[in-house]
Amino acid sequence: MAEHTKREQPSAPESLALAAMGLEAEWTLLVDGEPTRPEALFGSPRDFIRGELMHRQGTSYHLPTGGAVYFDTGVIEVATPVFEIERGCAARAGRSLWEAIHFLRNELDAWDAREGRKTRLAGFSAHYNVSFALPPGEPANGRTIEQLALLLAYILPAPVMLLATNRRSTGVGVRPRKDRIEITCDFTPSPALMIATATLIVAVVGEVMRWPTYELRELSGHDIAVISGFRPMPHTSRKGWLARLDCYPGNPFTCDVDDGLWQTESHGELSLRAIAGRIARHFWRAIGRISDPVTYRLIGSVLRGRSPSLLELDDRPQAYEDVGRLCAWNGLFPSAQLARSRYERVVLRAVSGQPLRLEGRRLRPVGMRGWSAIVFQREDRGREVIALDDLIAHLEAWERD
Repeated sequence: MAEHTKREQPSAPESLALAAMGLEAEWTLLVDGEPTRPEALFGSPRDFIRGELMHRQGTSYHLPTGGAVYFDTGVIEVATPVFEIERGCAARAGRSLWEAIHFLRNELDAWDAREGRKTRLAGFSAHYNVSFALPPGEPANGRTIEQLALLLAYILPAPVMLLATNRRSTGVGVRPRKDRIEITCDFTPSPALMIATATLIVAVVGEVMRWPTYELRELSGHDIAVISGFRPMPHTSRKGWLARLDCYPGNPFTCDVDDGLWQTESHGELSLRAIAGRIARHFWRAIGRISDPVTYRLIGSVLRGRSPSLLELDDRPQAYEDVGRLCAWNGLFPSAQLARSRYERVVLRAVSGQPLRLEGRRLRPVGMRGWSAIVFQREDRGREVIALDDLIAHLEAWERD
């Protein structure tokens, strides 16, 4: 171990130079109709995934799609690579997540055929991640990621409920995670609605991050509608805040979304849809800057009531119960809007194991350092860690090779 450490050059910076986002999703596993802990049935994802996979850490492995798969306390979880925040980034991240879903579904189908079993993936949760950084050149003035998380717990729940949750949902969470903000809610079986949710979250988080303070008084200063009596509770997992159903005077997940039964602190009685719409309109320009055209129209359509929210259905859709079969990627998005970002292309080159020729040396990718750097092995068996940002300049040559 000492020799290996000596050979490895100092790691690249842990943070990315560009603002970035990514998605995660979790599913419970059912085998022959019975809930099954994946770590009890499979020692690791390698036990049902065929072919070579780059190891990440522990029982986590990189998929050929660029993401990573691992088991997390009774669920199967997939994380996408990072995507630069730019127009259409959420659609690209959504496409990447659903590529991973279909890859896993195909591998489980093959395992089913070999073992004579029947597996299902039931939707559990989704996590929307946005990198945290104060505006360049501005002093912190007391602004912390923990303060930002609490402020967002008052802003994001209503529009996220309309776009991403269902009548069995229990809450929307905001967790500060070192250098990123993580929004937690239910897995959404509609790729389009998941992308719409991600777009809104990335836009709102990015805009609020630039506010001069993260004090709660900013809510009234920006005319944000807040339901009277609402107070977020500490998140049930890790640090953060949760807008759970019992934090409200009534259950927002089972109410009529168009019934004006919610008394707000400064806007009178409003419906849940009206509250979500007011909040979204405040950030509408920011949403437009990063949204693809399809998603931009969908967000407006759901918040205006022209397209249905899952909250308007009688119950949670059956599609939750068989992800990859009853719900799947659709052709709603033109392929030009789903072009792979530079960060994603770097990660794909790395997980494929394709060597990189750099300054006359031949470097073979053997792993990743978080999501911000690639670990390479030199011909002398020593290792180098190179940041994704530094690899972008060599991307086209890497792809040509």
